[in-house]
Amino acid sequence: MDYGLRFSDPAKYARALRRAHELVISGVPRPEIPVPLAESWRRSMALGISPDQHSPRHVHDPSEVLQLRREHRLQRVMPALQDLLADDSSSGRHLLVLTDASGEILWRVGSREALQRADRLEFSEGADWSEAGIGTNAISEALVTGGPVQLFSAEHLVRTHHDWTCTAAPITDPLTGALLGVLDVSGPLDTISADTLRMVRCAVRVAETLLGTSDGGASLGASSSVRASRQDARRGVAAVSSLELLGDRPAAVFADGSRVPLTLRRAEILALLDSRSQGWSADELAYELHGDAGTPQAIRTEMFRVRSLLGAAVESNPYRLAAGLAGCSDSGRVLRLLREGLVAEALDAYSAPLLSRSGALAVQLLRDQLDLAVGSAVRSSADANLLVRWLSTDMGCTDAEGVKALGQLVGRDDPRYSAFRASSALCG
Repeated sequence: MDYGLRFSDPAKYARALRRAHELVISGVPRPEIPVPLAESWRRSMALGISPDQHSPRHVHDPSEVLQLRREHRLQRVMPALQDLLADDSSSGRHLLVLTDASGEILWRVGSREALQRADRLEFSEGADWSEAGIGTNAISEALVTGGPVQLFSAEHLVRTHHDWTCTAAPITDPLTGALLGVLDVSGPLDTISADTLRMVRCAVRVAETLLGTSDGGASLGASSSVRASRQDARRGVAAVSSLELLGDRPAAVFADGSRVPLTLRRAEILALLDSRSQGWSADELAYELHGDAGTPQAIRTEMFRVRSLLGAAVESNPYRLAAGLAGCSDSGRVLRLLREGLVAEALDAYSAPLLSRSGALAVQLLRDQLDLAVGSAVRSSADANLLVRWLSTDMGCTDAEGVKALGQLVGRDDPRYSAFRASSALCG
């Protein structure tokens, strides 16, 4: 079978897999089925699992799972994994699943639709997803092989799982090497991506790094507010006080005046968050910043890093700036001054273009909107001095309407009008 079809034409690849599955299950060897996978099918059936089986073995009731969670070490890193990989928005289609070392599901995170799809398979808390519990699947294979695994459609033994794709990897104790559990991302066939396996591996590395910290990951595995307070204690500050997004050196400024530089990508994300109070989903941010090539998984990874840096300043589901930080960027201050009618002060505050190094179309649009807002306010002020100041900036040098307004105020014979008319043509 052509493995490339898994990503380019999942439906066609799934049909081919199902045909091969039926033959192997009936005893006909198929060279395109990897030997370890076929062996797993045979082991599962020897354990009494039927390809037509629907229900996995259930080890604990959901009420008992709550206590198991509280006592499990992975409890501390679950919030970080959720930040990285989960999508419980109304449009979310995949599940984040975390098991213990035996394969029993302890956590599930996903949208209502994804959870309902999983419930129909009893892919739920307390269920045993090992080979002995439900047969070959990504979680069981991660337990058997000790490495990351991706299973697609009929690579699962049980036929009711053939509409799913699952990617899983074991999480081990970085201090002892002991297996702690398995991280799994599962969803419909068309949710598969070449990046999914990489993202799961990355999330496992994050979890194991946190587990290796002196507090076992508690400082980054706690809620956002607790994370923020602990980060603030290390910095000696209360919170992020503002964002510097104008110019080419973006940064977050904390209450004690300390300034933490931001990468361009993180600054672009924060600029978008600053532009919309209702927030953004991971899918929306991925499209705005990367177009059709964007993936929500990449955004969640970046948002995890942003939230690790800024703590409670950024909220999730949807991603948005916390109430105390909304509008507190330097670009937001420019707009606020304009709304208050303080045009001169806004012009003073508008020191450079918004993220001048960014080529992202979404940021360019925000940059143009800011230019238009300032330029329009300056022209409406009918103040020649403000027009001169505006036309002298990089942002205003191409404002032909501003040059025209200046000529009407000072006369076309005024040397300032002549100079700006010439420079406007050159800038354009």
